[in-house]
Amino acid sequence: MKTIVMASSNAGKIREIAKLLEGLDVRIVPQSEFNIADADETGTTFEENAVIKARNAVAATGLAAIADDSGLAVNALDGRPGVYSARYAGPGASDDDNIDKLLIELNGVDQRAAAFHCVACYLAPGSDPLLAAGEWHGEILRARRGNGGFGYDPVFLDLASGRASAELTPDEKNARSHRGQALRALANSMRPLLDDE
Repeated sequence: MKTIVMASSNAGKIREIAKLLEGLDVRIVPQSEFNIADADETGTTFEENAVIKARNAVAATGLAAIADDSGLAVNALDGRPGVYSARYAGPGASDDDNIDKLLIELNGVDQRAAAFHCVACYLAPGSDPLLAAGEWHGEILRARRGNGGFGYDPVFLDLASGRASAELTPDEKNARSHRGQALRALANSMRPLLDDE
């Protein structure tokens, strides 16, 4: 069984990714077990930031790594918060702080179309990054709903179910979400590489 570092400190994200990769013969170890500091997300795209995070974990451990970068793009806000989703309300902002800022900016706005975007990256030492992407389209609710998930889940309306992402079960969310799409595609691309190692 191959050990792969999960290049994230976000507990909710780590749980989701570990669940989505259950079908692979790998052991996912969070970067916190190696005392790896979070990478500086200096990229201007989700792809750039996913690769930066993976390279940081590989450099610190010498092991293969999986990373993702994801965020929410709201049409009425010209794609914001985008790559700044996790720190939209400022450095160290909580999920609630970010949601509050988003809802204030959308106050009085009727067009609330939005999409979650995710780019997942697998990087083995000495190899080129393997990338996969996913998108989940929906709308921003006017108030929080549900207690599940993390990030913007309480205000993201899944159009197919009519429920907030935070109201979906973990399995329902993984079946629809941007991260679920990206990680399933990445896992399929990783299988032949893992078989060869």
